[in-house]
Amino acid sequence: MIRRARFWVMLAVFQVAFGLTVFAVTRHYYLADDTRVSVGAPPHATSPLPAQSGESDLANLISSFPGPAAVNDPAQLSLQADEAFSNQQFGQAAELYERLMLADPGNADTYNNLGLTLHYLGRTSEALSVLDEGVTVDPGYQRIWLTLGFVSIQAGDLEKARSALTTAVQMGEDTEVGKSAAHMLNAL
Repeated sequence: MIRRARFWVMLAVFQVAFGLTVFAVTRHYYLADDTRVSVGAPPHATSPLPAQSGESDLANLISSFPGPAAVNDPAQLSLQADEAFSNQQFGQAAELYERLMLADPGNADTYNNLGLTLHYLGRTSEALSVLDEGVTVDPGYQRIWLTLGFVSIQAGDLEKARSALTTAVQMGEDTEVGKSAAHMLNAL
C-alpha cells in the first residue's frame, strides 16, 4: 500500500472533484427536465373517477373518456381527420371528413379533403361528386379547383380537368396553388 502524502492528497482531491461533478450533473438534470410527469390531476380533468358499476376500475376509467366517435367539435374532427390522412389511414380520414361535413357544411376545405381522400381510396367517381359539390359551396376557393383538376385528370376527363385548372390559375397565378395548377395545365 502506498503511504506517501502526495498520493492521499491527490485521491482526496479526485474524490471531491468527482462528487461535485456528479452533484452538478444530477442537479442540472432535475432542474432542466421540464417533461417530468406531475403528481396532480391533468389540466383537462374536470370530474372525479367514474362511480363503481360492478365493472373493474380500468373498464370504468376507459369508458369515462370520450373516444373518436364522441367528438363533435369541428376543430377537433379536422385535426383527427388531417392526422389520419397524413398517416395514410384514408378510410378513417374519409369517415372523419364526412362527419366534419355534417358538423360544418359550409367549409369547402372539408369537401376538398374528402374528395382527395375518396380518390386515394379508389372511389374516384364519389370524389368528383364531392368536389363538384364543394365548388358550389365556395366557388372562390382556389385549392378545390386544383384538386378537381387533378382528380379529373386521373379519371381521364381532360376537358373537365382543363376547365378546373384554368379556373384555379385565373384565381391567382402567382399563388402556390395557381402555380401548381398552371404546371398541371401545361402538362396536359
